Amino acid sequence: MGRSEQEQLPPPDPRLPPGQRPQRGWPVLHYGPVPRFKPLTWDFQVFGATASAEKHSWDFEEFRALPTVTVRGDLHCVTRFSMLGNEWSGVAAATVLDRVPPADNVTHVMVWAEYGYSSNLSLADFAAAGTVFATHHNDEPLTVEHGFPVRLVVPQLYAWKGPKWVRAVEYMRADRRGFWEERGYHNRADPWSEQRYSYQEEPGDGPLR
Repeated sequence: MGRSEQEQLPPPDPRLPPGQRPQRGWPVLHYGPVPRFKPLTWDFQVFGATASAEKHSWDFEEFRALPTVTVRGDLHCVTRFSMLGNEWSGVAAATVLDRVPPADNVTHVMVWAEYGYSSNLSLADFAAAGTVFATHHNDEPLTVEHGFPVRLVVPQLYAWKGPKWVRAVEYMRADRRGFWEERGYHNRADPWSEQRYSYQEEPGDGPLR
Protein backbone atom coordinates (compact mmCIF):
# COMPACT_ATOMS: atom_id res chain seq x y z
CA MET A 1 0.00 0.00 0.00
CA GLY A 2 1.40 3.38 -1.02
CA ARG A 3 1.66 6.38 1.23
CA SER A 4 -1.21 8.20 -0.49
CA GLU A 5 -3.49 5.20 0.07
CA GLN A 6 -2.50 5.04 3.73
CA GLU A 7 -3.35 8.71 4.16
CA GLN A 8 -6.85 8.08 2.80
CA LEU A 9 -7.67 5.42 5.39
CA PRO A 10 -10.18 6.62 8.00
CA PRO A 11 -8.86 6.96 11.55
CA PRO A 12 -9.68 4.06 13.89
CA ASP A 13 -12.95 4.41 15.77
CA PRO A 14 -12.11 5.46 19.35
CA ARG A 15 -15.01 3.33 20.57
CA LEU A 16 -13.26 0.13 19.46
CA PRO A 17 -11.12 -1.60 22.09
CA PRO A 18 -7.80 -3.12 20.97
CA GLY A 19 -8.15 -6.17 18.74
CA GLN A 20 -11.82 -5.52 17.90
CA ARG A 21 -13.50 -4.90 14.53
CA PRO A 22 -16.87 -3.22 13.88
CA GLN A 23 -19.75 -5.59 13.15
CA ARG A 24 -22.79 -4.99 10.98
CA GLY A 25 -25.70 -7.13 12.03
CA TRP A 26 -25.91 -9.20 15.20
CA PRO A 27 -24.45 -12.71 15.09
CA VAL A 28 -26.15 -15.37 17.19
CA LEU A 29 -23.64 -16.93 19.58
CA HIS A 30 -24.41 -19.02 22.64
CA TYR A 31 -23.58 -22.29 24.34
CA GLY A 32 -26.26 -24.99 24.33
CA PRO A 33 -29.85 -24.95 23.05
CA VAL A 34 -32.30 -22.05 23.06
CA PRO A 35 -34.62 -22.51 26.06
CA ARG A 36 -38.37 -22.62 25.73
CA PHE A 37 -40.03 -19.66 27.45
CA LYS A 38 -42.84 -20.58 29.85
CA PRO A 39 -44.45 -17.35 31.11
CA LEU A 40 -46.61 -19.03 33.77
CA THR A 41 -43.62 -20.56 35.56
CA TRP A 42 -40.91 -18.00 34.73
CA ASP A 43 -39.54 -15.97 37.60
CA PHE A 44 -36.58 -13.74 38.39
CA GLN A 45 -34.90 -14.38 41.74
CA VAL A 46 -32.46 -12.50 43.95
CA PHE A 47 -30.85 -14.60 46.64
CA GLY A 48 -27.64 -15.14 48.59
CA ALA A 49 -26.33 -12.43 50.92
CA THR A 50 -29.30 -10.07 50.77
CA ALA A 51 -29.64 -7.40 53.44
CA SER A 52 -32.76 -9.10 54.75
CA ALA A 53 -31.22 -12.60 54.51
CA GLU A 54 -34.27 -13.59 52.46
CA LYS A 55 -34.77 -14.55 48.83
CA HIS A 56 -36.93 -12.34 46.64
CA SER A 57 -38.60 -13.20 43.36
CA TRP A 58 -40.75 -11.55 40.70
CA ASP A 59 -42.99 -13.45 38.32
CA PHE A 60 -43.03 -12.42 34.66
CA GLU A 61 -45.73 -9.78 35.00
CA GLU A 62 -44.17 -8.33 38.15
CA PHE A 63 -40.77 -8.09 36.50
CA ARG A 64 -42.24 -6.39 33.43
CA ALA A 65 -43.89 -3.85 35.76
CA LEU A 66 -40.56 -2.70 37.24
CA PRO A 67 -39.28 0.75 36.15
CA THR A 68 -37.35 0.66 32.89
CA VAL A 69 -34.49 2.67 31.43
CA THR A 70 -32.92 3.05 28.01
CA VAL A 71 -29.13 3.21 27.80
CA ARG A 72 -26.62 3.38 24.97
CA GLY A 73 -23.93 0.76 25.17
CA ASP A 74 -21.52 -1.01 22.87
CA LEU A 75 -21.28 -4.80 22.80
CA HIS A 76 -17.77 -6.27 22.57
CA CYS A 77 -17.54 -10.00 21.89
CA VAL A 78 -14.39 -11.91 22.84
CA THR A 79 -14.46 -13.36 19.31
CA ARG A 80 -13.30 -9.85 18.27
CA PHE A 81 -16.41 -8.20 16.83
CA SER A 82 -17.98 -5.09 18.35
CA MET A 83 -21.49 -3.72 17.83
CA LEU A 84 -21.36 0.03 18.40
CA GLY A 85 -24.07 2.52 19.36
CA ASN A 86 -26.74 0.11 20.59
CA GLU A 87 -29.77 1.20 22.58
CA TRP A 88 -30.81 -1.24 25.30
CA SER A 89 -34.08 -0.95 27.21
CA GLY A 90 -35.00 -2.88 30.31
CA VAL A 91 -34.58 -2.94 34.08
CA ALA A 92 -31.41 -1.31 35.37
CA ALA A 93 -29.28 -3.48 37.61
CA ALA A 94 -29.33 -0.53 40.02
CA THR A 95 -33.11 -0.97 40.30
CA VAL A 96 -32.65 -4.60 41.37
CA LEU A 97 -30.10 -3.49 43.96
CA ASP A 98 -32.51 -0.83 45.23
CA ARG A 99 -35.48 -3.19 45.47
CA VAL A 100 -33.47 -6.02 47.03
CA PRO A 101 -30.40 -4.49 48.73
CA PRO A 102 -27.31 -6.64 49.28
CA ALA A 103 -25.72 -7.10 52.68
CA ASP A 104 -23.00 -4.58 53.55
CA ASN A 105 -20.16 -7.02 52.93
CA VAL A 106 -21.22 -8.16 49.45
CA THR A 107 -18.40 -7.70 46.92
CA HIS A 108 -19.58 -9.69 43.88
CA VAL A 109 -22.64 -11.13 42.22
CA MET A 110 -23.25 -14.28 40.20
CA VAL A 111 -25.82 -13.89 37.45
CA TRP A 112 -27.61 -17.15 36.71
CA ALA A 113 -29.33 -18.05 33.45
CA GLU A 114 -31.17 -21.03 31.98
CA TYR A 115 -29.46 -24.46 32.05
CA GLY A 116 -27.23 -23.38 34.95
CA TYR A 117 -25.15 -20.90 32.95
CA SER A 118 -23.49 -18.36 35.25
CA SER A 119 -21.37 -15.22 35.05
CA ASN A 120 -19.58 -13.51 37.93
CA LEU A 121 -19.23 -9.74 38.24
CA SER A 122 -17.81 -7.35 40.77
CA LEU A 123 -20.53 -5.45 42.59
CA ALA A 124 -19.14 -2.23 41.08
CA ASP A 125 -19.53 -3.51 37.51
CA PHE A 126 -23.01 -4.83 38.28
CA ALA A 127 -24.09 -1.51 39.81
CA ALA A 128 -22.65 0.62 36.97
CA ALA A 129 -25.06 3.02 35.28
CA GLY A 130 -25.02 1.18 31.94
CA THR A 131 -25.67 -2.31 33.31
CA VAL A 132 -29.20 -3.35 32.40
CA PHE A 133 -31.40 -6.43 32.26
CA ALA A 134 -32.41 -5.78 28.68
CA THR A 135 -35.75 -6.73 27.18
CA HIS A 136 -35.38 -4.59 24.01
CA HIS A 137 -32.60 -3.75 21.55
CA ASN A 138 -32.92 -0.62 19.38
CA ASP A 139 -36.64 -0.32 20.27
CA GLU A 140 -37.38 -3.91 19.23
CA PRO A 141 -38.15 -6.75 21.67
CA LEU A 142 -35.31 -9.23 21.98
CA THR A 143 -35.69 -12.33 19.88
CA VAL A 144 -35.42 -15.63 21.68
CA GLU A 145 -32.06 -16.30 19.99
CA HIS A 146 -30.72 -13.08 21.48
CA GLY A 147 -31.99 -13.74 24.99
CA PHE A 148 -35.75 -13.11 25.23
CA PRO A 149 -37.24 -12.44 27.70
CA VAL A 150 -34.22 -10.98 29.57
CA ARG A 151 -30.49 -10.74 28.94
CA LEU A 152 -27.91 -8.87 30.97
CA VAL A 153 -25.90 -6.17 29.19
CA VAL A 154 -22.64 -4.95 30.77
CA PRO A 155 -21.17 -2.59 28.14
CA GLN A 156 -17.84 -2.05 29.89
CA LEU A 157 -16.97 -5.78 29.82
CA TYR A 158 -16.75 -8.46 27.16
CA ALA A 159 -20.19 -9.73 26.20
CA TRP A 160 -19.87 -13.17 27.80
CA LYS A 161 -20.33 -11.37 31.13
CA GLY A 162 -23.88 -10.57 30.01
CA PRO A 163 -25.81 -13.86 29.85
CA LYS A 164 -28.90 -14.45 27.77
CA TRP A 165 -32.08 -15.88 29.37
CA VAL A 166 -31.29 -14.58 32.86
CA ARG A 167 -33.22 -16.05 35.77
CA ALA A 168 -31.46 -14.99 38.99
CA VAL A 169 -28.86 -12.87 40.75
CA GLU A 170 -26.85 -14.23 43.67
CA TYR A 171 -25.20 -11.76 46.05
CA MET A 172 -21.79 -13.01 47.20
CA ARG A 173 -19.35 -12.05 49.94
CA ALA A 174 -16.40 -13.32 47.88
CA ASP A 175 -15.69 -13.81 44.20
CA ARG A 176 -16.37 -17.13 42.49
CA ARG A 177 -15.76 -18.01 38.85
CA GLY A 178 -18.71 -18.42 36.50
CA PHE A 179 -19.28 -20.80 33.60
CA TRP A 180 -16.75 -19.45 31.08
CA GLU A 181 -14.33 -18.31 33.77
CA GLU A 182 -14.08 -21.94 34.92
CA ARG A 183 -13.28 -22.87 31.31
CA GLY A 184 -10.33 -20.59 30.77
CA TYR A 185 -11.77 -17.12 30.21
CA HIS A 186 -10.47 -14.10 32.10
CA ASN A 187 -12.16 -13.39 35.41
CA ARG A 188 -12.38 -9.60 34.88
CA ALA A 189 -13.04 -9.35 31.10
CA ASP A 190 -12.07 -5.72 30.47
CA PRO A 191 -11.99 -5.31 26.65
CA TRP A 192 -9.79 -2.20 26.82
CA SER A 193 -7.08 -4.29 28.49
CA GLU A 194 -7.83 -7.31 26.25
CA GLN A 195 -8.51 -9.49 29.27
CA ARG A 196 -9.63 -12.49 27.23
CA TYR A 197 -8.14 -15.58 28.88
CA SER A 198 -7.27 -16.73 32.38
CA TYR A 199 -3.55 -17.12 31.61
CA GLN A 200 -3.45 -13.32 31.31
CA GLU A 201 -4.65 -12.79 34.86
CA GLU A 202 -2.53 -10.85 37.31
CA PRO A 203 -2.62 -11.35 41.09
CA GLY A 204 -5.91 -10.02 42.38
CA ASP A 205 -7.79 -10.43 39.10
CA GLY A 206 -9.75 -13.39 40.39
CA PRO A 207 -10.18 -16.08 43.02
CA LEU A 208 -7.64 -18.86 43.26
CA ARG A 209 -8.44 -21.94 41.23
